[in-house]
Amino acid sequence: MQGASDAANLAAASGVGLAAREGSGDTRTAAGHGDGTGGASASRGRRRRARGRPSGHFRNDAPDGAVGKAAEGAGLHTGHAHGSVVRGPGDGGSATEPAARGHADRRTASAVAGDANGRGGERQPQREARAPGAPARAPDNQLYAALDLGTNNCRLLIARPEERGFKVVDAFSRIVRLGEGVGASGLLSDAAMDRAIDALDNCQRKLVERGVSRFRLIATEACRAAGNGPDFIDRVQRETGLALEIVNRETEARLAVAGCATLVDRDAEGVLLFDIGGGSSEIVWLDLRNRGNARGYALTRFIRAWTSLPVGVVNLAERHGGMHVTHEIFEDMVDDVSEHLAGFAVGTALSEAIEAGQVHMLGTSGTVTTLAGVHFGLRRYDRRRVDGAWLADEDVSAMIEKLRGMSYEERIGNPCIGADRADLVLAGCAILEAIRRRWTCSRLRVADRGLREGILTELMAADGVWSRGSRSPRGQKGTT
Repeated sequence: MQGASDAANLAAASGVGLAAREGSGDTRTAAGHGDGTGGASASRGRRRRARGRPSGHFRNDAPDGAVGKAAEGAGLHTGHAHGSVVRGPGDGGSATEPAARGHADRRTASAVAGDANGRGGERQPQREARAPGAPARAPDNQLYAALDLGTNNCRLLIARPEERGFKVVDAFSRIVRLGEGVGASGLLSDAAMDRAIDALDNCQRKLVERGVSRFRLIATEACRAAGNGPDFIDRVQRETGLALEIVNRETEARLAVAGCATLVDRDAEGVLLFDIGGGSSEIVWLDLRNRGNARGYALTRFIRAWTSLPVGVVNLAERHGGMHVTHEIFEDMVDDVSEHLAGFAVGTALSEAIEAGQVHMLGTSGTVTTLAGVHFGLRRYDRRRVDGAWLADEDVSAMIEKLRGMSYEERIGNPCIGADRADLVLAGCAILEAIRRRWTCSRLRVADRGLREGILTELMAADGVWSRGSRSPRGQKGTT
């Protein structure tokens, strides 16, 4: 457990670190959460590459390197709809601005191979000369990518900077259940690794075809917890050319804040942000009583405390059962999570802040997006309805009770849950319920965004894309 003693380190890192799980809405099916789990062997991946599939090696540009403060106060906005920019509901509504689908930057993958210092690639892109300490400036047509390989999902976003955020030009999401069985065996299984490799093959192809030149590729709890996690990362690089970075929990918490910061209420005096993942759940307290005019990415400087719970929807469902969940099983799951919450060092201070002022919850996970979809009675998951939505505390209680009353078969049949998540959603509800019983807020804001958006924000901020005096007009290529 981490508390106030670790908060200073995280708050400091939030301004200089360079770095999204359960629910991020890009290419979902009617069930709302991915496009299947189909496994594939390593040999099949190699055969596919041998048939002329584009190949390239991708290493992280600058894992946890210096970002500076280029994005502070920028008020950034993000959107997932391909070829559109979605203005954050917390800053001027949720209207979608139509835009032409971004054309691909056709530079080859070999141009971006190499390590964080520009070594090891066949050829490297020219870097703009700049004063010591000044952020690098990317070409106006440069594409950025963020990949998050979690315990349950493999997700990729490819985006181009816009004046006040970025436009997503391509995305990928697939449920792979990489962490399946890790809690019992301590190891990633062969079947789970094959599923992940197959999904990563698809991601690598998109990176090559789009000519992405700035990216960060991360792996989270499953690879942190598994004894063979590092070996799997080596295998990924051999077979796909992707050099994934296993990030620590502190980085994961910071990225969640960076990705969701634009959904913080402008009048809030505090935010309890939580990210319910497959193998872990991060909780962050943003103390905003002295934030002044800070908004957007700058809010990462106001992290008062954070903790990472070693429980997520996959390992909690495996321990207690996720298909047929009785009242007793659900309460056992809540108690399991509550034991971990008890160690949060500043929990009492957070409770006092909630009682005294304007503090709201901000949830980024498939659990809360599912609850919102069920609340709105969606016949098909619609990110535009869900991302940024507000739910009253009594609405959340009603939706949890509604899901608890559904049979496993009924959960499969619900278009916002589906077969891929029917055995996990109640574990997510139990984690949320434990958090709500420990700290009760009157409002919860739903975020269908997270780690990938945080990665993109930090990469673009490091390149100073929002601090330039001028930018090329929309739709016109900048110079390289």
